[in-house]
Amino acid sequence: MMQRMGMSMDSVPEVTQVIVKTATKDIVIEEPEVAILNMQGQRVYQVMGGRVTEKAAVVEKKIVIPEEDAQLVAGQTGKTVETARKALEESGGDLAKAILLLQSG
Repeated sequence: MMQRMGMSMDSVPEVTQVIVKTATKDIVIEEPEVAILNMQGQRVYQVMGGRVTEKAAVVEKKIVIPEEDAQLVAGQTGKTVETARKALEESGGDLAKAILLLQSG
């Protein structure tokens, strides 16, 4: 009946893990059964069974360091602008911490 409607279903062998990523968490499904349903050119993935765990999503924030801040730290410490920029990234953009980091290390 599925073939008459233009549908077919295939299983995906040897799937060990499926991860669903959202903005706030990752849903991890261990050892699931996965099937692909083809309907009129569209593919639908069906995930069944398995152990489910949820983890908080890891979000890395890239700090944008203004050129003026890097210049200021470099001028205060006598280091290169690139070294000052790395210190600012390590200190989360905090000018005072970056200067202290470069002066003490």
